[in-house]
Amino acid sequence: MNPNNTPPSEKDPAEPSRTARAPRTDALRNRDKLLEVARTAFTATAGPVSLEGVAREAGVGIGTLYRHFPTREDLVEAVYATELDEVTNSAAALLRELPPDAALRAWMGRYAAFFTTKRGMIDTLRAGWASGRITTPNTRERITAAIAIILTGGAETGSLRTDIDPDDLTIMLLGICTAAGDAPDQVSRLLDLIMDALRTID
Repeated sequence: MNPNNTPPSEKDPAEPSRTARAPRTDALRNRDKLLEVARTAFTATAGPVSLEGVAREAGVGIGTLYRHFPTREDLVEAVYATELDEVTNSAAALLRELPPDAALRAWMGRYAAFFTTKRGMIDTLRAGWASGRITTPNTRERITAAIAIILTGGAETGSLRTDIDPDDLTIMLLGICTAAGDAPDQVSRLLDLIMDALRTID
């Protein structure tokens, strides 16, 4: 006799669904490793990145890569989204750890690294955005919002000028990274010059 009056063929609704099971820890670990390796490859390689090479370096088979990222566009979109999240979220984190002017300089260096990674993916990104296969992100708005967080902190402490439009700084950073992105030392010097202009004069 069934005390719950539930027909044997019916599943108890209180029992977790197998199809809703969270991804296994090893699957998540593989995905994170693939993203890490792909990010390094896109940063270091001027030409097309080999997906087979990414899988091999991550220590997984190419089938595992395709299970997580069925197309090259899927992998590129995931790397880009992860990088954008990290660079925008780091603004508040740096501001908690450093004085606002130091936080801004550290963040600008992080942005330059993000831009370098994007350069290695830009052809795939542009083609994906044009075709609709990759969602167009609100990158500029998010970058500008991150800058605004640090500028506000600097204005409150008096260490950064209060008359700086965050979008103006976004444009300056984009111009520097576009023009001098292949010369890291020059990028660093130019970022230092920007900081000289942003700090208040004692």
